Amino acid sequence: MTTNGAAQYPAPAALGEGKVAVVSGASTGIGEATVERLRTSGWTVYAVARREERLTDLARRTGALPVPTDITDQAQVDALRDRVLAEQGTVDAVLNISGGARGTDAVADADVDGWQWMYEVNVLGTLRVIRAFLPALRANGEGTVLNLTSIAAQRAYEGGGGYNAAKYAERAMTEALRLEEAEHNVRVVDIAPGLVHTPEFSLRRLGGDQEAADRVYEGVEKPLTGRDVAEVCAFAVELPHHVDIDTLVLKPVAQAAPHKVIRTGR
Repeated sequence: MTTNGAAQYPAPAALGEGKVAVVSGASTGIGEATVERLRTSGWTVYAVARREERLTDLARRTGALPVPTDITDQAQVDALRDRVLAEQGTVDAVLNISGGARGTDAVADADVDGWQWMYEVNVLGTLRVIRAFLPALRANGEGTVLNLTSIAAQRAYEGGGGYNAAKYAERAMTEALRLEEAEHNVRVVDIAPGLVHTPEFSLRRLGGDQEAADRVYEGVEKPLTGRDVAEVCAFAVELPHHVDIDTLVLKPVAQAAPHKVIRTGR
């Protein structure tokens, strides 16, 4: 649509009107913020996570549809798909925000259980959700898969081997999916954040040690927030469908590179 030769775009509140999204990892952090952001644009959003009480609160605040689901359980993922398609008949976008890290052990000292958890959630959990919804995304004609990876999927670092391995694998799966699904007009997006200050990511990674988690962000004047990343995710899925944000890396200005973070007072 144009007026006097200038392109006119829908108002933000109308960008997602009539569209259906599934967002995993919705109980906290980036996933929660992404649900909030999409709801402001009029999307019907299915908020997916394990913690029912968090989803209930999110639904009360935003009008999202809560679906408690463990994405490492195939039966639960199948039930999620069946509910969405029974209620909506279609899905326009699946945003795989679920993920996480456990530990900072060196490869020589690797905690196999922690590494397995990271692979199950970041890779196989994402795979289960994609595989469940892919037929519906194809049938939609303009479906989108968005996977939240990380700069850890692009650059390894000491103490990050397990998380690097999981996120590298998720990124590889995303790239393969893009090649395989282009002929079905399924758009595949990779959003790769750097340092994001969320309530739980570092806390869980460091075994619940709040002081250690706080030190991750200490002196960083403005790390990214969950809302910053959610804004980028929404931008990617609300662009005209022929525009694919192939891979988008976002970092705070203070993080010039994965290994270089400017901290004040040091």
